[in-house]
Amino acid sequence: MLAEGPTDQRQDVVVLHWPEERRRADEMAQLGQPRLLLVAPEADPPDDGYCEEDWVRLPADDRDVRARLTALSKRACRHPQTPEMTDDGVLRFLGNWVVLSPIEQCLVRPLVDNFGAIVSDDELLRAAWPSRDINANMLRVRLTRLRQRIQPLGLTVRAARSRGQVMSRGVATSADGRE
Repeated sequence: MLAEGPTDQRQDVVVLHWPEERRRADEMAQLGQPRLLLVAPEADPPDDGYCEEDWVRLPADDRDVRARLTALSKRACRHPQTPEMTDDGVLRFLGNWVVLSPIEQCLVRPLVDNFGAIVSDDELLRAAWPSRDINANMLRVRLTRLRQRIQPLGLTVRAARSRGQVMSRGVATSADGRE
């Protein structure tokens, strides 16, 4: 369903019944797809806090549903579907952010610039340690730490065997590690 409006930029919003379509809502969350959940009268609403998700309890007035769709569509357009690395070391994604160390920033820049594509380990080594001879073990250690730092944003870095690393959407977790 498309939230319609005059001249604003809008994004398609999927309408789902909660909790019956919980699995589909989770799939849409992984894709970053904006969704409006129509919550059954007796059900507890979700408490995930995603910026691309909203809910309204049934029965709901059509005007309320339309207003939620419009607001959600506008909000979703403000958050890029690819991460952004700022000059001051902040990695932003879907309305959330984390401050990275200088080495993490150097590793993240080529991964963000090539989001969803393979970045060679050699390129990552040169980006983080341009004037030093660092071995692959040091890179693996730093990537392990980086994965932990960006996981709450819903980002992951995966190894592409013998080819390099790929940054992509992952599973967002809460601060205490729960999905």
